[in-house]
Amino acid sequence: MMTVILFRLFLLIAVGIIAFSIIKYITDPTRKLERARRNHDFYVLDDPENVRRHLFITTQGAMFEGEKFLGTADQSVEVTTIVIQAENLDELRGMTLADFETMEKEILVRYPKASIEWGLPVHDIIKRLRNQQKQSKT
Repeated sequence: MMTVILFRLFLLIAVGIIAFSIIKYITDPTRKLERARRNHDFYVLDDPENVRRHLFITTQGAMFEGEKFLGTADQSVEVTTIVIQAENLDELRGMTLADFETMEKEILVRYPKASIEWGLPVHDIIKRLRNQQKQSKT
């Protein structure tokens, strides 16, 4: 009789652990980021409360990682600089200036006092796209 009760208790605990694992997997933000990357959607993974955690953005199938830096702004300590790097330069194929500007706008919504710095060679690509846009207007 005691072994039946113990078996049922262990079975109940096992079902609870499995249910908890499934819920954790479904709500995992990293999984959502990877799904957005595969579907070429726009997604931002960020923890604004934790400055040490990096910011991840995916758009058009490309993944970007942003490192946040604290500084003083308007008599308070806030994120003042965000340096963004592309994880894989091959994924940038087909991206437009509007894609980069959309990312900048989304970051500035979250961190309005931050300046955005693009790492090389993304910085050069954006500069070239802006020059091409200026030339096409004239």
